[in-house]
Amino acid sequence: MTTIATRTVAYPADGMTMIGHLALPAGTGRRPAVLVGPEGMGLTDVERRRADALAELGYVALAFDLHGGRVLTDPQDMLDRAMPLLADSGRMRGIGHAALDVLRAEPRSDPDRVAAIGYGTGGAIAVELGRAGTDLRAIATVNALNTGRPGEAARIRCPVWAGVGSEDPIMPAAQRDAFAAEMRAAGVDWRLVVYGGALHAFHHPPVEHATVPGVGHHPEHARRAWRDIVDLLAECLPLEPASAR
Repeated sequence: MTTIATRTVAYPADGMTMIGHLALPAGTGRRPAVLVGPEGMGLTDVERRRADALAELGYVALAFDLHGGRVLTDPQDMLDRAMPLLADSGRMRGIGHAALDVLRAEPRSDPDRVAAIGYGTGGAIAVELGRAGTDLRAIATVNALNTGRPGEAARIRCPVWAGVGSEDPIMPAAQRDAFAAEMRAAGVDWRLVVYGGALHAFHHPPVEHATVPGVGHHPEHARRAWRDIVDLLAECLPLEPASAR
């Protein structure tokens, strides 16, 4: 395991001070960079560990914040904050761009080689950055098959990978079909992986607090989804030039 460095970073977004988690790989040179978006309850150690894992692979990674340093463990509190956010593409883009600015300003980041991955609300923000025409090398989203305003998906400039559980009642088949139709109509390079038998947030380890209905951990599919995301990054955001591989 390589030695990484981590630190918290504070930055303004959505009318509050966000507290992100920045993970830096070993070495001193510039590296490809990855935004990591959290589930609707906010930034937790789960996303921090994912950023650390990406830094161990050699990426600069920023796990971004949604709620000004808060984690909303009460399901109703989470829904009251997340649902209006998910209905407002401008706010989602603002949160995403604020974090992206921090990541690109980091001296270890290669600002021209950045990807965005995310889970739930954070995944919706990753896709919304693509719909805004943001220069990204890849987008990966789990449990976040939201659809945008008509025609905006045509602005997406990179491959999009999406993962969802087959038994997810929050992302049912009709929503999967709508997302696929949007990507197809826009001519996006897209992939949708349906993990059989998995519920919503199947990637997230079990929690001790209450959750919304339809949530459940699926450890095998969680590992598979992570490998799929790492493979996407290796394809679209390689850690070394093609000539060196």
